[in-house]
Amino acid sequence: MLSNCLITRKQYQEFEKARMAEYAVFSSDDPGRKFSEPEHEYRCCFQRDRDRILHSASFRRLEAKTQVFGDTSQDYFRTRLTHSFEVSQIARTLARALGVNEDLTEAASLAHDLGHPPYGHCGEAVLDELMCGHGGFEHNSQSLRVVDYLEHPYPNYRGLNLCFETRYCLAKHETRYDTPEHTAEFGDGKGSLEGQIADLADSIAYDSHDLDDSLAAGLIKEEDLHDIRIYKDVKNIVQELYPSAHKYARQLRCAKAIIDIMVSDTLIVAEKKLKVLNPKCVSDIKNADSKIIALSPYRQEQMKELETFLYERVYNHPVIAQTRSHAKEEIGFLFEKYNKHPELMPKRFKSRLDDTARERVVCDYISGMTDRYCKETYRKVKDADS
Repeated sequence: MLSNCLITRKQYQEFEKARMAEYAVFSSDDPGRKFSEPEHEYRCCFQRDRDRILHSASFRRLEAKTQVFGDTSQDYFRTRLTHSFEVSQIARTLARALGVNEDLTEAASLAHDLGHPPYGHCGEAVLDELMCGHGGFEHNSQSLRVVDYLEHPYPNYRGLNLCFETRYCLAKHETRYDTPEHTAEFGDGKGSLEGQIADLADSIAYDSHDLDDSLAAGLIKEEDLHDIRIYKDVKNIVQELYPSAHKYARQLRCAKAIIDIMVSDTLIVAEKKLKVLNPKCVSDIKNADSKIIALSPYRQEQMKELETFLYERVYNHPVIAQTRSHAKEEIGFLFEKYNKHPELMPKRFKSRLDDTARERVVCDYISGMTDRYCKETYRKVKDADS
């Protein structure tokens, strides 16, 4: 029996009800897990989900998966893992300020990229093309597949057995790169506030840190940004705050200042929308005509301008194009090889061929690879052929 000095799960759930907004997702109201299991004595269900994600093999592998810069980059640049942590930090700030469930928001933020293949969006495009006619490939739906099926830490069932609301956030994840699919299980409603926060935090994080990494890598120069309005705004702020700072220090602060501006703007917009909608429960959020978590039209236009610049000057840069070339060659070769010779795959993947289409099993195996492992496996398999 726990002493009175410790906060039990039930006490924490009471604390949620007293502290959070009435339209938040309460852990005590979650519909439950696919496979029944006892509740924890002092951790609520969303805290357990967050921890299961953190301890998963798929999460660890994000350390060696490309964000923008591949394995030829210096150690300075973001990976999918550090990106996920940055998304989580931004999302927690928003969730706390808005009085919604910070644990659920954090779990959704940390899990949103679990389905990303090697070589980032380049690898995703290659796999989607290879899976044409076999259901395609989209990293957002793959993230849900990872937590529902591909992870297997428990002896009695597959998957992480996450709560419904955590899985709902993943199923509804939506950014410029992510389009949610409407399914019978999750319906056609919008995400909860917690899920919407994770979505926008993802966009804010990659816009700011892709800019930061691109400047540090020398792919672009600060002078290239003189027409980008959001950068001009933050540069003026930073110059006033740090007039004697070195150019590169101010440059770094500009990328960070974008996060501050966008988070503040998001909170102002959300407050106005919540006053108009006046939601009384989470269903009111999910059934609303539009998202609550969004940027103002002015800031949205500025971010779109920055994203267009990044797309033209960074994501299509010759250095990044090398990653696209590696992805096409290596993933394409391995996909063809394993489809012809599935016996070359590890035992845990071969065992799934009895109940899953071969192409999907091969896709699952390759999408779970890190950049390093993909490259090493490609060389190993190709050398065995010669």
